[in-house]
Amino acid sequence: MVRFVPRLANGEVINISWSLRIYRSTNHIFWPLDGSTSNCRRWLNYLLVLLGLLIYLLHTDLELRYIRTNVYDLDAVLTGMPTFLILIEAQLRSFHALRYREDLRQLLQRFFTQIYVPRQQHAQLFRQVERRLIIIRTVAASFLIAALGYISAPVFMLIKQQRSYIFPMVPGFSDQSLFVFVPLVLSSAWVALSIGSMEFGEPLLICELTTHLKARYELLQRDLEQSTAQLLKAPTPAQVSRQLRQVLVATLRRNMQLNQFAQQVEHQFTVRVFIMFAFSTLLLCTLCFKTYTNPTAGYIYPVWFVSKTLEIMALGQLGSDLAFQTDTLSTMYYECNWEQALFHSSDPQENLRLLKVVLLAIELNSQPFYMTGLKYFRVSLQAGLKILQGAFSYFTFLTSMR
Repeated sequence: MVRFVPRLANGEVINISWSLRIYRSTNHIFWPLDGSTSNCRRWLNYLLVLLGLLIYLLHTDLELRYIRTNVYDLDAVLTGMPTFLILIEAQLRSFHALRYREDLRQLLQRFFTQIYVPRQQHAQLFRQVERRLIIIRTVAASFLIAALGYISAPVFMLIKQQRSYIFPMVPGFSDQSLFVFVPLVLSSAWVALSIGSMEFGEPLLICELTTHLKARYELLQRDLEQSTAQLLKAPTPAQVSRQLRQVLVATLRRNMQLNQFAQQVEHQFTVRVFIMFAFSTLLLCTLCFKTYTNPTAGYIYPVWFVSKTLEIMALGQLGSDLAFQTDTLSTMYYECNWEQALFHSSDPQENLRLLKVVLLAIELNSQPFYMTGLKYFRVSLQAGLKILQGAFSYFTFLTSMR
């Protein structure tokens, strides 16, 4: 199968970040196929996706059996709860991602050809974008470390000659035969890798999309300021209003294209963002509880807890930044020095047309853009803080029960 390869409008292959490369190469459920993939290879991919989903369902059943077996032991239940929750979340997100995977390919194609800020053309702005993505890429590295902890478990079991599972599971069948036990352990390692890449890959992709989109809005504002300054440096009375109106119309068209792309991103990810944030409270609560009650058991729970916390906060911060940037667009049009053009102009008809364009631009950008979770909440720093507050409230309740 040929997976979608990011390219610029001129066909040049983009050197994407290491974290996106890992996400692209390890997750065949979420990352779309290339448009040139043959039907035979597409059906092979669908077969592998079906196999992966069946493995998810098998592990869900085995982990649920573990929780039911230890239902009266709070510590044991909360040992199996984090992986069980993330399995349920992964399946819900996977089903939705598969439903809209072709739409995601079109979205990514539009992003890399129209929205992505190339290093060659805008070096300084590209460096600013890279700095804004440092935190979420650090989160990706920590998630990968946690996933490697699960993936390396079979090797240590082989060295120590132990027969145990990577995740807390109770099989509903006999696992004494190596022909049953070994495939089950190897499938658990694959589950750890695929879910780990999902956990850091999709939020990272959302952050890449929104950060480059914000940079395009900044570039739009900078270009408008430069164009109006150049125009009003030596204004021609008979043409200044018409020229400024043409600049504003061209800017507004670019503005609407960016707004349409933002709505496309919202449509693609709103359900999965809702699922992600909905599960985060319980997941953070159980991870915090296991880290607090048994801090020396291993590094996976603390790393996972810190990674998930930083991921939620990074998503919220970038969502707030994009909302703030789009909130300034109406002010950008109001401060484009249209009154100077009216002062120098000698054409009243063009003055009226210019004012109508300014009013239209302000009206079209009167509301900031927010990423949302099914319109139920906005992806913002405030939403991230509320999730953390809810998680610690549940954590306090669990510690008091214990």
